[in-house]
Amino acid sequence: MSDVAPSSPSRQKFSHRRALRAGSASFVGTSIEFYDFYIFATAAALVFGPLFFPGSDPILGVLFSFATYAVGFFFRPLGAIIFGHVGDKYGRRRSLVWTLVLMGTATVAVGLLPTYETAGVLAPVLLVIVRAAQGLAVGGEWGGAVLMSTENAPEKLKGFYGAFPQMGNPMGALMASGIFALLTMNGTDFLLDGGWRIPFLLSIVLIGVGFWIRYRVEETAVFEQDVAASAADSGPAEMPLKSALKRNWKAILLGMGLVPVSTGGYYIVTTFATSYGTEPAFGVNLDENLVLNILTVAALAELLSTLFIGMLADRIGRKRTMFAALVLTSLLVAPLFLSMHPDNVVMMFVVFALFRILMNGTWAPIASILSQMFDVEARQTSLSVSYNVGNAIFAGLAPVTATALFNWTGTVWSVVGLYVAMAVMSMMCLVLAPQIRDSAFDVDDDPTSPAQPGRKKDTHA
Repeated sequence: MSDVAPSSPSRQKFSHRRALRAGSASFVGTSIEFYDFYIFATAAALVFGPLFFPGSDPILGVLFSFATYAVGFFFRPLGAIIFGHVGDKYGRRRSLVWTLVLMGTATVAVGLLPTYETAGVLAPVLLVIVRAAQGLAVGGEWGGAVLMSTENAPEKLKGFYGAFPQMGNPMGALMASGIFALLTMNGTDFLLDGGWRIPFLLSIVLIGVGFWIRYRVEETAVFEQDVAASAADSGPAEMPLKSALKRNWKAILLGMGLVPVSTGGYYIVTTFATSYGTEPAFGVNLDENLVLNILTVAALAELLSTLFIGMLADRIGRKRTMFAALVLTSLLVAPLFLSMHPDNVVMMFVVFALFRILMNGTWAPIASILSQMFDVEARQTSLSVSYNVGNAIFAGLAPVTATALFNWTGTVWSVVGLYVAMAVMSMMCLVLAPQIRDSAFDVDDDPTSPAQPGRKKDTHA
């Protein structure tokens, strides 16, 4: 089943050092991969329209650009199946190394692409192809990174350690919006003249660092325990995808319903908000550099709050934390868009930063929530398929749907309604989501009680 040497199926002694090393490696790797993914999203909002889809109506140019951006999300489920299979059969670490290499290659390729002016219709076709490769890589990345952290942590610390890979999202966004903010300090002319290539080409350095860090990390304790148990089983191992669909289909559907706000809502208040604020056709007319600076500060606020929210989730319950965040962001999404006006600069910085902190309550704990919805058999496949199919539907379509709704209704209130509807769906699925405890460590929620073997449902998470 695996090239990992089997270990004893008995419970292991938990090591903070091992968990911190795994969590740190997950954070670095996801930061790099989300940076690669978000520089594409930022470029799609700012420059890909005129560079790859010239001659169209401005809002239609944004729609075409966002549609290309959405292609990456539609390929994420395929990446989840491919790299989920690798992770469940051969180990989480191997799948993470492969996804990092694929993402780096695709991202650097974007920076080398010809534009429409040079290559005609071939340019957007090539853009779609490399975006698809990015989608494959990210589709396999997140599930493996989450399990690398949560499977090296005991039940009472899964929220904290599960927040490590979640920090990669705001860090990647921070790096992406930060570098574009620097490149647009004197307007967008430099970007359009070729400066947009710089963030993509820089990825080659980051990928080298991430590859070195990930290659040195140990396999997860839970996967090693599963390998040992499988070695003692004389029966043939079932294909991870078949096992996932047969055993976990209900949990997979619930997991898909958990992510609309954590993923799609995020892109409404970042990618769509960037176009809404800067594209003259929307009527807000904010400076591009101002919007990028606002998003950079908001990403920093999210980054700094992630581990604290992970610890809070361990203390009061992961599901309770996420539910409260869904309610609070639903109340704040309308003020966020209404604050977007040239006379409200300070207010925009405050509201966007506060919103991202509150939204982090839906993001920081979702890694531990989703990872504990599935037994370890076919866990990476189940987790990755659930998360990435949900991403394809909600995150992939969120910016283009929000843009189309605004174009149809002429008001941002339709976008607010879209966000609230996604939040309600997430709440309903969150209430029904099961939680399962792993038995890899001799540490339980109650440190005074002896560890009990096996798994049990967690009714209070």
